[in-house]
Amino acid sequence: MSDAQTDACARSLSSSPRAALFSPANMDAWQTGMDRISQLVAEQLDSVQKPFSGITPEALRPAFADLDLETPLENLEAGLEELKSLYLKDAVYFHHPRYIAHLNCPVVLPGVWAESLLGAINSSLDTWDQSAGGTLIEQRLIDWTTERLGLGPTADGIFTSGGTQSNLMALLLARDAVCEKLPNHPGNQTHGLPPEAGRLRVFASGISHFSLQKACALLGLGHNAVVPVAVDERRRMDPVALRDALDNARAEGLIPMAVVATAGTTDFGSIDPLQAIGRECHARGIWFHVDGAYGGGLITSRRHGHWLKGTEMADSVTIDYHKTFFQPVSCSACVVRDRTQLRHVTYHADYLNPELQAREGTPDQVNKSLQTTRRFDALKLWMTLRLMGADALGDMLDCVIDLTREGYQLLEAAPDIDVVQAPELSTLVFRFHDATEETLGAEQWDALNREIRKRLSRSGEAIVAATKVSGRQYLKFTLLNPETRQEDLAAVVELIRQHGQALVKAHQLAVSTTAQPNHGAPLADIPTASRRSHTTEAKESRHA
Repeated sequence: MSDAQTDACARSLSSSPRAALFSPANMDAWQTGMDRISQLVAEQLDSVQKPFSGITPEALRPAFADLDLETPLENLEAGLEELKSLYLKDAVYFHHPRYIAHLNCPVVLPGVWAESLLGAINSSLDTWDQSAGGTLIEQRLIDWTTERLGLGPTADGIFTSGGTQSNLMALLLARDAVCEKLPNHPGNQTHGLPPEAGRLRVFASGISHFSLQKACALLGLGHNAVVPVAVDERRRMDPVALRDALDNARAEGLIPMAVVATAGTTDFGSIDPLQAIGRECHARGIWFHVDGAYGGGLITSRRHGHWLKGTEMADSVTIDYHKTFFQPVSCSACVVRDRTQLRHVTYHADYLNPELQAREGTPDQVNKSLQTTRRFDALKLWMTLRLMGADALGDMLDCVIDLTREGYQLLEAAPDIDVVQAPELSTLVFRFHDATEETLGAEQWDALNREIRKRLSRSGEAIVAATKVSGRQYLKFTLLNPETRQEDLAAVVELIRQHGQALVKAHQLAVSTTAQPNHGAPLADIPTASRRSHTTEAKESRHA
């Protein structure tokens, strides 16, 4: 940094609060601060060797215990030094090729640039008089999304904080659309839920996202309003099972409120048979919602976009741009086929969005949103499409889909790895399990796989996820990074096998000291494995 920049970073903001305001008078300080932050980020990313430091909550928590938030730090440089210690040193870095755990993507530069811009201008997209051009940018992106989904000319929607909020909004619209048709009920908005609300049901596959249960609880229906529908061998909703579930509900006097099809389940990437489900819903007059939080990015794919065929039949769709569009969190949307359904979230306040303003045609986005104050998150997607184009995003998604198939072959080839099924999108569910090892019971294999994941995380070598399948513990790769290579996956698989084999060997040693194996006993507590796997050693001996 220059001497002037050093002086700016050393300046106290607490002694002159006006000097801290983002304003024309303080542009030099703002530019200096942004340059210093950019430098810090670059230095940090250059130094990152693994996706995570491995620190535990117990180890990090004491660093926060004695912080005095009542006393400001002396300057920006002191603040950044503290931040390096409290956050950056132990952050989880999604851009690292061996972060393969959850639905977190590396982000594209236009989205990061847009974050800086929207944070500085700080538009709120609730009313036209707070955003102007931002309103039209968001609306154009909603139109682009609905056009790609094929929802038709009457479609509309709104940006949201994420898939959970989008699913909540969609089910709220479905609930109120059903209830307004009930006899002698003037509507939920003015009179609350009718007596029949306890009979409303939402149908979704047994592996749909938990946000559906949360939404139903918030909507006054309860978790049990969600009816799990059986899945087929590829873990997609079974249309025959859905038909039976709907028939049974009607026979029991229940009211089908909505059917939720998932375009990309969290664990398996399963895409439910959207066309068959859509036809069933249309035939029965039931609200059809597609949760495309994960798979929605396929609208940009030239190779796999057809996997979403049937979404055009949906009444509402959830789509997360901060997953398969490679945008910074948060960036999501809830869109609907019939814009008039958005009236169920409209309330006119004289001081903000008076009804007269709506009649005059003023595009106040708050009229179709659960939120009032709302970030200009749409700018991230706008900058990305304008600077990269949709095809570039689709190519990145296609890349991780291809990588997932390569990863499946790696896992299938390992003699001590069980893979649940071939991939649908970009996830792989598997577990370490040596079929020749007879001294471990089912619960011990579960504990062993949990321990493998812990050891990977604590070493920071790789971050993988975990889930349960039929009550048993499994590991999971979620691949969303085009920079991850087959070599990275091979290295992580080898680490998993090393840890697994070390745990099995320790258990065998413990069992050898007893007369009989105890399938219910806990695994032996042994140091973290750091040696090569038996398979690697055998291969090397053959080539020696």
